[in-house]
Amino acid sequence: MKIYTKTGDDGNTGVQGNLRISKSHPRIIAYGTIDEANAALGIVLTNSLDRDIIDLLTKIQNELFLVGADLSNPNLNDMKNRVSLDMIQNLESLIDKFESELSPLTNFILPGGDIAAAQLHYVRTIVRRAETHVVQLSEKDEINSNCMIYLNRLSDLFFVVGRLINKRKGKDDILWKI
Repeated sequence: MKIYTKTGDDGNTGVQGNLRISKSHPRIIAYGTIDEANAALGIVLTNSLDRDIIDLLTKIQNELFLVGADLSNPNLNDMKNRVSLDMIQNLESLIDKFESELSPLTNFILPGGDIAAAQLHYVRTIVRRAETHVVQLSEKDEINSNCMIYLNRLSDLFFVVGRLINKRKGKDDILWKI
């Protein structure tokens, strides 16, 4: 099987249900940004990280595929939605768990410190942009609303894990100063 199909040469692409839509459609922009976040997360995983962080980020990569699959589904009635409230609650539990290892924030912080933490902060901004695109899509088409909530929690988790990586590697948070 060849990687190129030539079916998208006219500016359209396929989504679930054998439908074809423009590559500039908000649905494609939304799950394309999810794909970008997943690729950037792969870069973070090339760093030397603790096993629990590697396992977590790898799990999230797989979950991002589920988010993309849900977003590529224009027919919510076919029961193929995968992003669940359990996934969201798991992110919340992880945020609480990791925050317990950190000192409370008293200032805004800047992305930076260890390279992996800085890269994870970058992924966080991609996830925020993806969330914005998903909101835009939801204003045009019906979607699995759990996708928006999941992305919102995921960006929070990446913020916390970025701080955690810095702490575990002996790096201080970089405080915002004016």
